[in-house]
Amino acid sequence: MAVNPTILTCAVTGTFGTRDNNENLPCSPEEIANACFGAVKAGAAICHIHVRDPKTGAPSMELAYYREVVKRIRDSGVNMIINLTCGPGGRFVPSDDDPQKPAPNSNLKLAKIRVQHAVELKPEICTLDLNTMWFGGGAVINSPKMITEMAGMMYGAGLKPEFEVFDSGDINLAHELIAGGVLKEPGLYQIVTGIKYGFAPTPQALMFAQQSLPKNSQWAAFGASRFAFTQLATAFMLGGHCRIGMEDTLYVEAGVKTPSNAALVEKAGKIIGLLGGKLATPDEARKILGLPQRKP
Repeated sequence: MAVNPTILTCAVTGTFGTRDNNENLPCSPEEIANACFGAVKAGAAICHIHVRDPKTGAPSMELAYYREVVKRIRDSGVNMIINLTCGPGGRFVPSDDDPQKPAPNSNLKLAKIRVQHAVELKPEICTLDLNTMWFGGGAVINSPKMITEMAGMMYGAGLKPEFEVFDSGDINLAHELIAGGVLKEPGLYQIVTGIKYGFAPTPQALMFAQQSLPKNSQWAAFGASRFAFTQLATAFMLGGHCRIGMEDTLYVEAGVKTPSNAALVEKAGKIIGLLGGKLATPDEARKILGLPQRKP
């Protein structure tokens, strides 16, 4: 069981859910920032942020949307750790007519484009996906060369990468990139479970993943969809940090759509409390993760 405070990340919006699935999903920069404020008030220390087109709700990589979200958060004075995604830009969908050509919904981008918002806005944390897999109707491709380029730009900007690992091969790649001097130790890892073809959303799979990580790593985990809360409890019991949010689940309980990210965070905090833990404040999370303390 965890002894230190548990860091809870709230992933407030992602790339797959839509308002047809849950009308409360935040989409505009203002809604995303407000969702972060609610999550932090409910107990989250970190907010993991994607952006969307405010008119259509579609996933976006638009730098202006990231700028607005981050400005709203920083102008508010709310104490939180900002974690910007750098996952988008790695998807290839083969065309039905010619599998060597991308279908219109492919989205492969250069490394500098995938990280430009993080390099400019300088959040405390940004994600670096280590997976190459079939996921969400397309092939997610994060080649060692791409990861090397992205990591170099992140470290060069003074950012702390959070390594997203979806299966055992991703962790094997992390070991190799550490040995080659590409990734720095101790690393921060987010173990993703419940994605088809990746780690199963079970205690056994999560324990295997945790034991496979490089020594002295900081780690957290989450389960997708209906496994969100069971895997949150399992991560806590294994001594890890936790994640919840409307990127991961749109339901606060079976058959009940969550009214907000804050409601998911509140439930997560209750689970961790009932299991004997307590949530880390943002400043405690900075200390645990080796981040600079926030200036008054």
